Amino acid sequence: MKREETVDYHIKSAWHAISRMYNQHAAQEGFTTAIGFVLININSKEGTPATKIAPMIGLETRSLTRMLKTMEEKGLIFKKPDPQDRRSVRIFLTEEGKQKKEVSVRTIKEFNEQIREVIDEQDLNTFFAVFEKVQMVIDQFSGAEANKPIFEL
Repeated sequence: MKREETVDYHIKSAWHAISRMYNQHAAQEGFTTAIGFVLININSKEGTPATKIAPMIGLETRSLTRMLKTMEEKGLIFKKPDPQDRRSVRIFLTEEGKQKKEVSVRTIKEFNEQIREVIDEQDLNTFFAVFEKVQMVIDQFSGAEANKPIFEL
């Protein structure tokens, strides 16, 4: 089987192209795609428990801890003890963090609008249905439950 005939080759190459594009946009604003995804998953008003962020975006806790430290140093977030659970910490966006979140959301929406201009609704619905089946196979193959990211767009 040639690599161009494998499903994973097309998924990986498309994701790398999307990731490069997102990183170019983010770099112009002084952050990364990964930071943008974290920002998108932090509730702008109520903050988000630090323990909830990693599973939402498919990151290891250690990687998120380093990223949150960097984000705090860049002035994008701040931490507060959770009023309901003093052992837990909530992550809040600073004003600059909110601005960068808006940039991230806008970039994702613009990209998706451009996709929808080129691909009709029926083809998109087929694409989504295929990816649901791919995810089902992945879950069965790995024996793991899917962690579905939640985006606050």
